[in-house]
Amino acid sequence: MKGKDMDYFKALYDVARVINASLEPSRVLQEIARCVVSAMKVKASSLRLLDSRNRNLILGASFGLSDKYVQKGPILVEESGLDRKVLEGNTVQIRDARTDKGFQYGAMARAEGIRSVLVVPLMVEKRAIGVLRVYTDRIREFQETEIKFLEAVANLSAIALENARLHETLQTHCDLMTAHKYRIDDN
Repeated sequence: MKGKDMDYFKALYDVARVINASLEPSRVLQEIARCVVSAMKVKASSLRLLDSRNRNLILGASFGLSDKYVQKGPILVEESGLDRKVLEGNTVQIRDARTDKGFQYGAMARAEGIRSVLVVPLMVEKRAIGVLRVYTDRIREFQETEIKFLEAVANLSAIALENARLHETLQTHCDLMTAHKYRIDDN
């Protein structure tokens, strides 16, 4: 195994540890974004999640992006050919976001110094719940090992989010049952 592959193995291990350490989605997503930037040696990373109506991608976490870029405006699925493709389950690579017509905020990417972008879906079973992106500050052709690493991280992220949602639902049900029990016992 090459040195770079070993780095991805260690990084994937680190991501799995982060996911197992907390059921708090915002903390987990922030750590995942940080781990991805470090492992892939890229400028930045972000995770965006579909809203309840599947119309917008809402920022879950980012690392390495300016506040101005993060707050650039909504990511509307209907207006973003890139995100529509990714939400269908495809991995998409953009060579130069500054000039690519499918990139929704090309001018903002230019101002942020973003060049290449790799985007993978966060899948739960066969349903996309969001996207994981990495951004570079120079033109870059992503290698197969990098793509596979990011897809694995996206899959782990989707599982972590689903587990956190299920835990929250279970906790709510337990709280409701406990409250109901005390009302019955008080009568």
